[in-house]
Amino acid sequence: MKNNFPLVSIIIPYYKKRKYFKQTLDSIKKQSFTNYEIILVYDDQDLQEKVFVSSLLARFSKYKLIFNKKNCGAASSRNKALKYAKGKFIAFLDADDIWSSKKLKIQVDHMLKYDSDLSYTSYYVINKNSKKIAKRKISNKIDYPKLLKSCEIGLSSVMVKKKILKGVKFSDLKTQEDYALWLKLLRMKYKFLPINKYLVSWRKTENSLSSNIWRKLIDSFTVYYKYEKKNFINSIYSVIILSTSKLLKINYD
Repeated sequence: MKNNFPLVSIIIPYYKKRKYFKQTLDSIKKQSFTNYEIILVYDDQDLQEKVFVSSLLARFSKYKLIFNKKNCGAASSRNKALKYAKGKFIAFLDADDIWSSKKLKIQVDHMLKYDSDLSYTSYYVINKNSKKIAKRKISNKIDYPKLLKSCEIGLSSVMVKKKILKGVKFSDLKTQEDYALWLKLLRMKYKFLPINKYLVSWRKTENSLSSNIWRKLIDSFTVYYKYEKKNFINSIYSVIILSTSKLLKINYD
């Protein structure tokens, strides 16, 4: 398979995820698709977990470990990693999420077959103990007006052609930085491919940025007002629609 399929660059920002990181890397190790490289950005000036991270990465034949001099955030770390990526495809993975063993293969197959620029999948929501607590089923079609109302794209489910990210990067928002990027790429008329298979488990933990409701509301407003150039009232309205849609589309077990 290594000789027949394009290289996939897996980008992982790392910040104090020791409790979950081995499980995340194990899910990469179990991939049926094996032509990948890992680019990990250690986003912490505290180097206490350096040896731990390095020892786990040493199990892989192709990886690059990059150290930030200070905590820059996930978006900045992903942007830095993109500069080192050699793959035709980029797959994003947070350091506490988990992939199905067929995740990479299914996405590469689909993207080659349909010549899509970006693909994403349905996903499970898991807790700190890796128990499934909810699931997010994506729709079969996506376009810019639809994404404005509802962001169903889970970052750890995304695979994208590297070439379309040339000159494009994640915003400096604390949350919703990925949402801003997906909207921009759709505005640029790139082809998105939803894959309605549950191939990712997204971990919801207490006190994480992704679980901070107020932070996400503020950043959602910024996406609409600053990046999508909506006026103040329309931005507030869009935040309400987005938040309501997210609540309605998550199915709880």
